[in-house]
Amino acid sequence: MFMAMMANCFAWKLHRADEFMKPVLALVGRPNVGKSTLFNRLTKSRDALVADQPGLTRDRKYGEGRLGQRSYIVIDTGGLSGESEGIDQHMAQQSWLAVEEASAVLFLVDARAGLTPADENIAQRLRQSGKKVFVVVNKAEGLEPAMAAVEFHSLGLGEPLAIAAVHGQGVKQLVEEIFAPEEPSESGDKVPEKGIRIALVGRPNVGKSTLLNRILGEERVVVFDLPGTTRDSIFVPFERDGQEYIFIDTAGVRRRSRVKQAVEKFSIIKTLQAIDASQVVIMVLDAQEGISDQDAHLLGYVLDSGRAIVIAVNKWDHLSQEQRDKVRRELDLKLPFLDFARIHFISALHGTGVGELFESVQRAYRSAMIQLATPKLTRLLEDAVMAHSPPLVRGRRIKLRYAHQGGKNPPVIIIHGNQTNAVPDAYRRYLSNIFRKQLRLEGTPLRIEFKGGDNPFAGRRNVLTKRQKEKRRRLVRHIKKGK
Repeated sequence: MFMAMMANCFAWKLHRADEFMKPVLALVGRPNVGKSTLFNRLTKSRDALVADQPGLTRDRKYGEGRLGQRSYIVIDTGGLSGESEGIDQHMAQQSWLAVEEASAVLFLVDARAGLTPADENIAQRLRQSGKKVFVVVNKAEGLEPAMAAVEFHSLGLGEPLAIAAVHGQGVKQLVEEIFAPEEPSESGDKVPEKGIRIALVGRPNVGKSTLLNRILGEERVVVFDLPGTTRDSIFVPFERDGQEYIFIDTAGVRRRSRVKQAVEKFSIIKTLQAIDASQVVIMVLDAQEGISDQDAHLLGYVLDSGRAIVIAVNKWDHLSQEQRDKVRRELDLKLPFLDFARIHFISALHGTGVGELFESVQRAYRSAMIQLATPKLTRLLEDAVMAHSPPLVRGRRIKLRYAHQGGKNPPVIIIHGNQTNAVPDAYRRYLSNIFRKQLRLEGTPLRIEFKGGDNPFAGRRNVLTKRQKEKRRRLVRHIKKGK
């Protein structure tokens, strides 16, 4: 009865969001089989992403990769040696946690070393995991693929795929095989389409759960304390003042008393996926602990993802004026790249300032999804160039001709002209500030891309010369006749 009453009053449900998130590939296997080399190939050697939490940096490395329109997250793990003590045991625990987080597992084996008892033990554990597993036979350079993979069929995990990660051989085919179309799922869970999608992110214990509970109401969160959602991201539709929202909770909606371990509270993978699935990110910071490097790294990933940002500095109510001034200085010093984001000083526990977040979320969303007309952008570009011309490059002036919109969330403005590859960063920032001010963009990154065009007169020199010669000949004939 209580459940029905809550549903009628607030009309919200929980939805699994897995099908809306980026797929996650976990690389596991014995030491020295080439996991890190494959990681670098799959991510094009991007640095680890926000994985600087103590206890995780050494063992799990996170990166983002892309093949065509398909993007994915990759987890590199420590080797599984089979030892059960010391650092080997800790590394093994981290590797199996990565398997739990993954959409698919890439089980690397060594074509040169052949099948080992350790490989067989890992395979047995992977079969029990219930995950989709791909056996990747690495170091197969110079070998016939079929011969390199033949003995690994006995693992019973499907057709082994031979690659040479160090040279990139077979890596593209591997990714294509992983993302080959599958039969449509019969699951009835669907991601809600209406509403502004908001991800609450931040370090452990900064107050994300408290803030979500304050927004939704503690009882409503407890009612949907479903088993099995510990590590799942779920969508929580919510309505306020006629505006629909969808909160993406990365820790699962459950009683706080059941959340004990810090690693359980903060899943890097689910956080990265929530950011990618969102349209606006509310970054929750702890005013009492200040701005950490991990906060800056996570905000850097949000910025790279192009998501609109609202910053909520939590636990503000018990700080002295001196402490508040210190936090404000830290924000200016450590987060200068987020000068476009609105900052709110709140208390999630007592509700102070929480309601003001919604106005900033709406403004950021409108800016991120703005529709820009080409004539207007071109006119703004012309005004900016007239006020401050681009610099000379090798004695020639950079010419910027027109601008148009190239995308949303974040807004992308594409500027066409000549010598655009020589536009200095300072002038790029100048144009960005002009567009942001004139378009009244707030809370969203703005990306400006330059595209150069071939010289429209290139290749026409000979044609023009012939015309000039013919004109001269006619003139000469006319003069002779006149004589």
